[in-house]
Amino acid sequence: MTHTPYSKDFPVSWDELHRNARALSWRLLEMGPWKGIVAITRGGLVPAAIIARELDIRLIDTICIVSYSSKGAEAAQHQGQLNVLKGVEGDGEGMLLIDDLVDTGKTARAVREMLPKAHFATIYAKPAGKPLVDTFITEVSQDTWIRFPWDMEYAFSTPLADRDR
Repeated sequence: MTHTPYSKDFPVSWDELHRNARALSWRLLEMGPWKGIVAITRGGLVPAAIIARELDIRLIDTICIVSYSSKGAEAAQHQGQLNVLKGVEGDGEGMLLIDDLVDTGKTARAVREMLPKAHFATIYAKPAGKPLVDTFITEVSQDTWIRFPWDMEYAFSTPLADRDR
């Protein structure tokens, strides 16, 4: 059995993600205007689309970074080496840098170096990465694995009272 640093699950529904992305949009609207958005793929794509719509931003680019394994649920909970597949030009001035969450801060540090003048915003932030983002909506504990709606499918759930029997 593989050991992971995550002891809690935090499932996020599509409705909840949309509501939180709109809440993030409200905060960012007051700080604008913005020239454009740089989404960190893949997790930042959905929040970036919602924020782009809410802030009427048409210029959208991506930074493509692989940091988590994509071979199974448990493998996905282990961060590996960062692999930058695609960067962007410039220093990020006037741009929003959007991701779904900041976890350990490993990816955040890399994109901060690439775009030091961008405003970095995430929906979720964990304590280790929180100092690296400018704006976020919800803080979750470091030992929580956030299950985004694009990573889940509907299935039976064992009642809590029956899980330890």
